[in-house]
Amino acid sequence: MFNKSSNIVKIAILALIILVVGGYIYLNMGVRRGIPGIPDPIQTEEEAGNVQMEVDGYNVLINYEYSYEIEALVLHTKNYTPSLSIGDKLAPKDLALGWGVVAEYNDRIDFHWGQSGRWYSWRVSSYEELLPVGGESEVSLHSANNHIIPANPTIKRQLKKIKRGDHIKMKGHLANVYASKGDKSITWNSSTTREDTGNGACELIYVTDIQWLD
Repeated sequence: MFNKSSNIVKIAILALIILVVGGYIYLNMGVRRGIPGIPDPIQTEEEAGNVQMEVDGYNVLINYEYSYEIEALVLHTKNYTPSLSIGDKLAPKDLALGWGVVAEYNDRIDFHWGQSGRWYSWRVSSYEELLPVGGESEVSLHSANNHIIPANPTIKRQLKKIKRGDHIKMKGHLANVYASKGDKSITWNSSTTREDTGNGACELIYVTDIQWLD
């Protein structure tokens, strides 16, 4: 009798652990969904400005000439370990974002989104699946990988909470970064158009505001 009761308790505890872990994974990984009607990002030329800071012994200069506002569906996220490089310290998280037809059909087209090495990727089983969005070129025009530089500790904390399926709006600046320490120097530039693909096509955003829309 004792053994039977003990086994029941163990099973109940195991079930509770599975439920808690599953809930944690669900909440942190997010969900896949589609949202219609999300407009294109807004890029506006502005008076050139800059932000200077010191990070990990590097003198960092963040230059910008464009304000940037993007409403988007979060398609995928990727965290980078801050201890590995100056770039990972500046931009600890990348967001693969979609708007327009990509955001609308994300729950009906079987996209397989992925991110690694500061790139994002996607694939489908058949390109016929892309007919509702107008083909491969429209996916490139309505989605992008974004390197996020938080402007302050509050934005950094908010950035950590963003997950797949979130409907967000971010404001800030498209940034070009120059960092130097002794004889070492690093340059990291943002794309300034949504029409490019491949190397250099990611947006590097100095983010000053994050909102969750629903």
